[in-house]
Amino acid sequence: MAELQYNSALLEGVLERLGRVLGPADEFIPLHIPEFLGDERALVADCIDTGWVSSVGKYVEQFERDVAAACGAAYGVAVVNGTAALELAMKVVGVEPGDEVVMPALTFVATANAAHHLGAIPHFADSAEGTLGLDPGALRAHLSRIGEARADGLYNRETGRRISCIVPMHVFGHPADMDGLAAVAIEFGLTIVEDAAESLGSRYKGHACGSLGRVGAVSFNGNKIVTTGGGGAVVTNDEALARRAKHLSTTAKVPHRWAFEHDEAGYNYRLPNLNAALGVAQMAQLDERVAKKRLLARRYIDGFAGFEGGTIFEEPAGAESNYWLNALLLAPGTAEGARDDLLDGLNSAGYMARPVWKLMHHLPFLADAPRAPLPVAEDLERRIINLPSSAMLAGRT
Repeated sequence: MAELQYNSALLEGVLERLGRVLGPADEFIPLHIPEFLGDERALVADCIDTGWVSSVGKYVEQFERDVAAACGAAYGVAVVNGTAALELAMKVVGVEPGDEVVMPALTFVATANAAHHLGAIPHFADSAEGTLGLDPGALRAHLSRIGEARADGLYNRETGRRISCIVPMHVFGHPADMDGLAAVAIEFGLTIVEDAAESLGSRYKGHACGSLGRVGAVSFNGNKIVTTGGGGAVVTNDEALARRAKHLSTTAKVPHRWAFEHDEAGYNYRLPNLNAALGVAQMAQLDERVAKKRLLARRYIDGFAGFEGGTIFEEPAGAESNYWLNALLLAPGTAEGARDDLLDGLNSAGYMARPVWKLMHHLPFLADAPRAPLPVAEDLERRIINLPSSAMLAGRT
């Protein structure tokens, strides 16, 4: 009975504060929906009118330039989705079948899937509550315990496999501690592949996310801050890596006026010009979109100030987040089952809410993957609830 009363009071408190921030849910308020407020219709129509609707066209090249610039990178390679971008990013830095790839347990499944597609093995590490991303201190301690330096790299002495790279992910658009992770990477001789799928427009110590590792991957899925419907991009300052990613993504076809020559097994990961046109129009709105989402986040932070049931997660020190998704972090020690009762109540009341992704090692096909102790990630999984975060909500009263 006491638990039911607690859960009911928690729901009542969250609904009261959501009413302050978003107003009444007269119609169901989705978690995150796309906005088309610029030249999207005109640019897509231009593709149709000219016939340039497939994987070649002027908007592909323009979109690649725009994305690279937004990420503070010299080169961009547009692809069909964020998972493909991650796979290519890992591939071009040398991830081989049988390698282990260190990544957070608290991430979307695409991070793990990309490694799997290459025949690599995800290796899960713990998160920091202050960033929601990989914890450099915990990672250093874990690698010191299980790592064995050999002439050709770092090996996991427990599995005998090579550890080839670290893949930090900026959860909900909040930058991970990249300086700390870079120091760990240097110490252990590992490459950083940046999963920036959710962080377009976010900055870490003045530097744009996407350019903080050797290579990065961005997503333009329909629920991202800007969208191409489905799409992604590889971004890097390394010209050789960019050229290889582009070559692999275009079926490894050797350029020629008419001959079909392919010099290795490649991928058909090319982004169609239609999608790129949508992306060009969306990228023109990025700065305005980030400003709206930061305004909405501030409204959430103020609206939940003093709430005993939890707090709105705020950007880490030194970071400027795009606040892709706003997260309510329930108070430590929140009763078991309270999260799911709250999710049920919020959705029933017209405010779409969802939990954070199930931790990767809790998925059946990843249950046996190598992992570090995960106390913080396990705790965060029980306490995170995402709230409606569409940019248009910043103006809702």
